[in-house]
Amino acid sequence: QVQLVESGGGLVQPGGSLRLSCAASGSIFNIYSMGWFRQAPGKEHEFVARITLSGGITYYADSVKGRFTISRDNAKKTTYLQMNYLKPEDTAVYYCNAVASTSVVGPPNNSWGQGTQVTVSS
Repeated sequence: QVQLVESGGGLVQPGGSLRLSCAASGSIFNIYSMGWFRQAPGKEHEFVARITLSGGITYYADSVKGRFTISRDNAKKTTYLQMNYLKPEDTAVYYCNAVASTSVVGPPNNSWGQGTQVTVSS
């Protein structure tokens, strides 16, 4: 099993910054990619950003391009989400996701963290 632990959420004023971290642990053979999703009250779960651990290819939702940056530390099995110029509409619970396999023959599976609250308000 793969466990994901997020940290770094909190309350910030509009225009401010936060950095989220997500560390993977457990029985991991290979992590293919890690990413972030979010869910605001009354809204659907939505994609935010993703990074491949081999090659570091990144993908972003249009709503966060130019403001958020995803990065990774392969040795630590950790991904980071640097969020700048935060807006009230970025308020949501942010969930870490990993696509990883636990054995050389097993297929990759999705794993999720418990979520961390980000609130952007003055």
